[in-house]
Amino acid sequence: MPITDVTKRTIAQQRRLFFKICFNCGAKNPIGGTRCRKCHGSQMRLKNRTLGAKK
Repeated sequence: MPITDVTKRTIAQQRRLFFKICFNCGAKNPIGGTRCRKCHGSQMRLKNRTLGAKK
């Protein structure tokens, strides 16, 4: 069921798309984090936020 309320949609997008992923263990981390919460590694990447259907 699609979300029609604009504010709820922006909150959902922030939670689903804006975080970092650790290269070592794959854990989700906050966007402002510099070290992984799980393995304490410093190699992190932003989540891929490309739009479109999955193939």
